[in-house]
Amino acid sequence: MSKERLQKILATLGFGSRRTIEGWISAGEIKLNGETAQLGTVAEPGDVIDLRGQKITVPTEGLVRRVVIYHKPEGEITSASDPEGRPTVFGSLPSIRQGRWITVGRLDFNTSGLLLVTNDGELANRLMHPSNQIERTYAVRVLGGLSEEQIKQLTTEVQLDDGPAAFEQLTEAGGTGANKWYHVTLREGRNREIRRMIEAVEGTVSRLIRISYAGIALPPRLKPGRAQDLPPELEDQLVRLVGLRPETRRKVLDDDAQRRALKPYRARVQESAPKRPIDPERMPHKKPLAPQRPADPELIPYEKPIATKRSATLERNPHKKLLATKSTPRTRQGTEQSAEGATGPRSTLSRLKPRPRRSEPRAGTPGRKPPRGRS
Repeated sequence: MSKERLQKILATLGFGSRRTIEGWISAGEIKLNGETAQLGTVAEPGDVIDLRGQKITVPTEGLVRRVVIYHKPEGEITSASDPEGRPTVFGSLPSIRQGRWITVGRLDFNTSGLLLVTNDGELANRLMHPSNQIERTYAVRVLGGLSEEQIKQLTTEVQLDDGPAAFEQLTEAGGTGANKWYHVTLREGRNREIRRMIEAVEGTVSRLIRISYAGIALPPRLKPGRAQDLPPELEDQLVRLVGLRPETRRKVLDDDAQRRALKPYRARVQESAPKRPIDPERMPHKKPLAPQRPADPELIPYEKPIATKRSATLERNPHKKLLATKSTPRTRQGTEQSAEGATGPRSTLSRLKPRPRRSEPRAGTPGRKPPRGRS
């Protein structure tokens, strides 16, 4: 970077427009290398500029220009900070190492659509300056639609508090029911100008979206809250429109780096949340531990039943489990009473106990299996 005037250097770095910075220089609020600067003072790389107490070193090389398309959703403001604590667009923009992000124009809190963002302050100032007559196109949804008389008045002249205004173009864009869409074109950017113009002809705006700025259209696949770099050919076309030279240096990024750079950043406070219980259906390899019951000396310890033909049948046919008898823990006294008072052919306790083995062999022919039935 060669020697340049202070207002141009600070405007390129994004600290304000040239006219604003010239006012700061005239008021003696800017110093260069410890001395108060004057109009026409030039600086070179390595010089230190004191801007209202903020130290700024003139870079050796100029910043690599970047232009980003951001799809602003409703519910975000375009300012860097908000005393009410509302979210800003800068919380969703990708990170930048050279310079700082500057929004080209503003969008209301309830307005969505295309927002150009760049780190080149001179480009941003020229795109917003009224003398350049940059074209802006919006999609407006009007409750009840507009009559022919209202359309004629909006395209001719509408008296507002800050002077007359008119749409350069107004075309119908469809719509169903009570709401109808229109595409309107302006070449100036006053505060809430479109809403005030339609309200002046007794219309009601139910939705407003910016779909184009300086010939750059909103990409149809760019979701709200996302950003993407402007293609090089469109960026060159944009800077030539305001009389600047195209950027010869490009920031080359591979696919992974570009994906990380365009990922929106949202700072959130991570609160310590309680751990979730393990779901055995989603994580079968991590089964929850069974709750341990306090030991009771009066309870009989549970013994795993011996696998029998009946238990195997129940495993194969789960619907037959309803026929199985559920065993409940009994005290020793209750067990003795149930054993003594069992008068039926086979009690529940007798079915759980294994049968004693016969000490004497059954009668039968040696070498052959004993006959079935009682001996």
